[in-house]
Amino acid sequence: MADLPGSTVLASDYFDSYSVVGLLALIGVLFVAVAFGAGRLLRPVVPTPEKLLTYECGVDPVGEGWAHTQVRYYVYAFLYVIFAVDSIFLFPWATVFAAPGYGATTLVEMFIFLGFLAVGLLYAWKKGVLEWT
Repeated sequence: MADLPGSTVLASDYFDSYSVVGLLALIGVLFVAVAFGAGRLLRPVVPTPEKLLTYECGVDPVGEGWAHTQVRYYVYAFLYVIFAVDSIFLFPWATVFAAPGYGATTLVEMFIFLGFLAVGLLYAWKKGVLEWT
């Protein structure tokens, strides 16, 4: 297969954009490595028994390390994350839906996606997860 007269220019432009991203990633990694290295070299190292204790919000570590945590807080946080992700997918959908030629397909795909979320919310509601008491 013969090369087209402008194909090398297009390929070099394509890889130039990746080289810029790679260079930026390398600079970011170097910046973090230098910052951590400087912190390690410049910090004072004076270990004392008090510094080696476990620190928990200003409270001295006394007694057993096991604490009871209510699962419902995590469930509400998880549901929030699910619906936040849902809204993140809905915004681009609205812009694609407005583009000509994508209307019906995009509408069906989004209703399938919303259906999965609705089934998950219905399941959580039936299991009593959304009850606070």
